[in-house]
Amino acid sequence: QVQLVESAGGLVQAGGSLRLSCVASGRTFSSYTMAWFRQARGKERQFVGAISWTGDSTSYADSVKGRFTISRDNAKNTVYLQMDSLKPEDTAVYYCAARWGNIRRINQDYDYWGQGTQVTVSS
Repeated sequence: QVQLVESAGGLVQAGGSLRLSCVASGRTFSSYTMAWFRQARGKERQFVGAISWTGDSTSYADSVKGRFTISRDNAKNTVYLQMDSLKPEDTAVYYCAARWGNIRRINQDYDYWGQGTQVTVSS
């Protein structure tokens, strides 16, 4: 059992930056792969990025590569998503997710989810 609580999102202008955080509790946080997904209005939930339990490996969707960075601080039971050079098409509800095992890129492979937080990017 893992519980995930996300920070609030926000409204930013195109080209701006925002950092999301997700705090985990329950079973050992450091043993889980962590990921971020997002879901825009009227669209399916899509993979954004993931980080292995050791922090040695990361994976990003092509649409965010070079702009977003995922990191984790196991001592604080927290995973972060740093978003830079934001675009209006990044507007979505962002979800933190966790799974036992290696990095996967589809939402069905994840067992635990945060509550979701709205990120809106204006032009």
